Amino acid sequence: MIVVFFGLWLFFILAAPETFLSPQIYYAYMATTPLFAIMALPLTMVIIAGEIDLSFPSIMAMGMVAFIFIFEPTGNVALALIAALSAGIASGILNGGLVVGIGIPSLVATIGTQFFLRGLSLVLLQGQGATLITARESFVYKLLVGKGIGSIPNQFWWSLVIAILCWIILNRTRFGAHIYLIGDNEKSARLMGVNVNRTRMAIFIMIGLAAALAGVLASLQVSFFWPSLGEGYLLSTLASVFLGGTSVFGGTGTILGTFLGSYIIGAINAGIVAIGLTGFWTELIYGLIIVVSVSMHVILRRRIK
Repeated sequence: MIVVFFGLWLFFILAAPETFLSPQIYYAYMATTPLFAIMALPLTMVIIAGEIDLSFPSIMAMGMVAFIFIFEPTGNVALALIAALSAGIASGILNGGLVVGIGIPSLVATIGTQFFLRGLSLVLLQGQGATLITARESFVYKLLVGKGIGSIPNQFWWSLVIAILCWIILNRTRFGAHIYLIGDNEKSARLMGVNVNRTRMAIFIMIGLAAALAGVLASLQVSFFWPSLGEGYLLSTLASVFLGGTSVFGGTGTILGTFLGSYIIGAINAGIVAIGLTGFWTELIYGLIIVVSVSMHVILRRRIK
């Protein structure tokens, strides 16, 4: 994976040296890639558990609606951030409730909540955007999207912190072991005393929380929010997870793989634009990555059986 990453950068440097030898592209890369990396990390745990969540792009917008509702009358970024994260948690509880409580397949449930939350965001703000220029004066703004160590955008450091936390949860806790057990064999997990429903609810809450945070970072970064926020993040996030080696069938996947996969996807995105191709190529490549990755897992699964 690391070899692929550096191989891509070398290719793009040779193809567009003026762009890829400029420090500006690296700053932009470190500022934008973490936005979908932050969501891809907990989504990895959802998929390892044998579930899927396709509503996270709309949760990004829903979190920002809550942010705007608090920020506009108070001007307090910290309170608005808490409201946004709370909306993300509530969205995760909604998804978890539909899957765990009612028994709706997660694919169907989260497609439904994706449209519901997007529509709710549009209705609550009447389709209007909101400026966040005054938020730049806040310490929370600088903490979230300012320049950090080595003038690297703080978005990158947040993605690294979340990656470390997700790795610890998945590899060093009983909860993480339960996620793998559920994805590998749910019946066996239940027989071993694993609380399957509680584990599933928790991972949906985690992806909801991460999506809300990503929405806040994306909006503060450009000092503006539009209700369509998140619509371009679905494919890149899914591609990051599957490129990182997570199986669509559950039971297999790593946080490190997803983290590296996210930054490879970010490199592809930056490189395609830099060498003069249109942005439409990115969707083609994302789709190809997803299809090839899933196909490889299917083939390997058949050979193992």
